[in-house]
Amino acid sequence: MSEDLNPVAPLEEQPVAQEPATTEPENTRTDFSNKGLKEIVDTFKELIDGENMQQLYKNAEALKAAFYKNLRKEKIASGIEQPAETAAAPAETVEAVEGAAEEAPADEPVSVNPFAEIERGFKDLYSQYKVKRAAFTQEMEKNKEENYQEKLAVIEDLKALVEASEDLNQTFPRFREIQNHWRAIGPVPQAKVKDLYDTYQHYVEKFYDYVKINKEFRDLDFKKNLEAKETLCEKAEKLDQEEDVVDAFRTLQKLHEQWKELGPVSKEFRESIWDRFRAATAVINKKHQAFFESQKGNQKENFEAKSALCEKVESIARTEIKDSTDWNALTKEIENIQKEWKKIGFASKKENQKVYDRFRAACDDFFAKKREFYAGFKNQMQDNLARKVELCEKAEALKDSTDWKKTSDDYIELQKQWKEIGPVSRKKSEQVWKRFRAACDAFFENRDKHFGSVNSEQSENLEKKRAIIDEVRAYEAGDKDDAREAMRDFQERWNAIGFVPFKEKARVQDAFRKAMNEKFGEFRDGGSRFAAKAERAVRSERDRLVQKFMKKEQEIATWENNMGFFAASKNADALLEELHKKIDIAKQELAQLEEEIKEFDRQHEQE
Repeated sequence: MSEDLNPVAPLEEQPVAQEPATTEPENTRTDFSNKGLKEIVDTFKELIDGENMQQLYKNAEALKAAFYKNLRKEKIASGIEQPAETAAAPAETVEAVEGAAEEAPADEPVSVNPFAEIERGFKDLYSQYKVKRAAFTQEMEKNKEENYQEKLAVIEDLKALVEASEDLNQTFPRFREIQNHWRAIGPVPQAKVKDLYDTYQHYVEKFYDYVKINKEFRDLDFKKNLEAKETLCEKAEKLDQEEDVVDAFRTLQKLHEQWKELGPVSKEFRESIWDRFRAATAVINKKHQAFFESQKGNQKENFEAKSALCEKVESIARTEIKDSTDWNALTKEIENIQKEWKKIGFASKKENQKVYDRFRAACDDFFAKKREFYAGFKNQMQDNLARKVELCEKAEALKDSTDWKKTSDDYIELQKQWKEIGPVSRKKSEQVWKRFRAACDAFFENRDKHFGSVNSEQSENLEKKRAIIDEVRAYEAGDKDDAREAMRDFQERWNAIGFVPFKEKARVQDAFRKAMNEKFGEFRDGGSRFAAKAERAVRSERDRLVQKFMKKEQEIATWENNMGFFAASKNADALLEELHKKIDIAKQELAQLEEEIKEFDRQHEQE
């Protein structure tokens, strides 16, 4: 044969896409946080029922995290779960819901709690996903091993072809079939890729080196390879226009894989086409490396910012906390810090894991102490419940008392003691509170009814006294003995009548005294006795006025005390509004009473 049919040179050196000195940012998961529980479950089920395992594997963990985060929000919103005692459960670490779907048994009994059934359904789906993922992974590994064996068989076919001495018109098409077969086979185990590829390339080079193909076929093959490599060069050169440097680098790696699968080109183009592809590769490699070099400054800032957050959490974890209010406030602060942490980018590869471990340890320390506190807090709440039940029993024993002043003071003292007792569990809090309040309300309602009936009786007494005044004014005196007897009768009947409304007291008393003086003033002894009695009546009236003033003050004090007391109850707005109105009215009456006492004193000083 002519020299044109001499074996071609071995394959040229393949370019290698350079890896950056730092680690690439992690892929961002799809955000499902804005979806509802049912929508998350439906999405998960669609992925499981579908055939796209890559899509399922990529989104499963993000769906799980979003599900448990939204589930807890729904539980808190419905009152099933306490924010103070359970908020830490899904957020105690930055990885809030890791492993949550595997913890509870799948065969737990059916619950009347709708959220428990929703969670059960999600757990079933997650179990299906794990089974499907395991089967898929196993199948993939099995397929890779089968592909490996199949490629070994292709190499044996190539080896046999190299060593055969068949007609070139048959050998070259067979070589193309072997190449196409090789490319059509899927991936093999990663650990075996290099040796397998090197062996394959060895026999490909031997084929070109030792098999004497005619120049026409060889030139045609070289031309096709050149065209394919020029296309790869064009694609690599366009990557310089990509804004996403990381994505451009990944695309370049795929182009390198395609380049490796192509055969050689003619000698005259071999160096130039390789230089062109290598130049395009160098541009992307340089930009990629520059990108990560520029990230080093940011990584340092990120490390410093994360270290500062670690110090904050560590300081909080060292704080001595004695009540649930502080625990709730600091828990919220920790959660805000965790949100801030997530917004900060990566530190350097060397520091990122260390600073994360430090942050997580500080968070774990805080929430461990919180769990320990609430374990003891439950015992304290049991003691508080026992003390409140005891107050309920005391309040119930007093509710039928008619000793209004003393019993009112007793209830004020019981309410004061109630406020000083710490909280009880949410399950018992409303129940024991209603019991205590019912006893208090029963007494005060009885008292209000009593004094309401007193006011009605006083109005009747006023009419009776006015009638006596009219009788006195109409009386026509006879002899002195008859007059004295009439005077004593009027006075005894007057004194026998009970209290009258306070506003009318001074007026009706003055009218009676004036009428008596006009009719019976001539009887000095009787007049003196009447005057003495009248004076005593004045003092009695003033004393009763003062007592009513003091009673009104006590009522205001009781209501104001109750305001602080009732404010601790659920849905207390209506009660508070009613108390406000009562207090405002009572204060107006108190001011009027004070003015009436002053006016009463002024009138009797003049007399």
